[in-house]
Amino acid sequence: MPEWLSSSVGTDGFEEIQRRFSQMLEDGRHIFDAASNALIGGTDPDVIREDLFGTDSRINHTEQQIRRMIVVHGTVHGASHFPSLLVLMSVAKDAERIGDYAKNIFDLAVERPSFSDEQRAELIDIKDKISKLLVRARHLYESEDKASARAFLSECDELEDACDAGMKRCLTALENTTVVALSFRYFKRVISHASNIVTSLVMPLDKLDFFDEP
Repeated sequence: MPEWLSSSVGTDGFEEIQRRFSQMLEDGRHIFDAASNALIGGTDPDVIREDLFGTDSRINHTEQQIRRMIVVHGTVHGASHFPSLLVLMSVAKDAERIGDYAKNIFDLAVERPSFSDEQRAELIDIKDKISKLLVRARHLYESEDKASARAFLSECDELEDACDAGMKRCLTALENTTVVALSFRYFKRVISHASNIVTSLVMPLDKLDFFDEP
């Protein structure tokens, strides 16, 4: 239970916001897995299309609900609670963006691109690690385990570096590797948004999204 939220929003309000935010994170992990499996795992994109876009719509609707709850709470309790509410607004947007990048990955899958065995193996490895990170992000946010949060953020940095290395290889390759490069890019953005969510546990409001900046 993040202390910054429970102390300013109140237990009852926090529990409902927490439930909805946790559902956003679970929905984001679900459609990231589905889209990635369609891209590199052989799942037919048509089979998951309705579920993917329906789940993304639910993510968007939940973010809108959380925004309304934030506005109501800010109106009732005043400016002293604004910093905590701004943090919540920020992490909810990160959760929503994970869904958007899942749709980008799905769009690549629709084109049914071909990958070399080496490319596919590398992307599957990174995809599996991202999926586990998304599950852990949800649990870390709920438990407020700051020590584990810092370790999580270090892992995110390493995985983002791996995505950057993959993109760089694609940019310098002679063959057409556009889809592979975009796959690395979209994977990296999902990692970044998961990292931003967990950053809220260890950094003040003004440092959100800038954990790894000098």
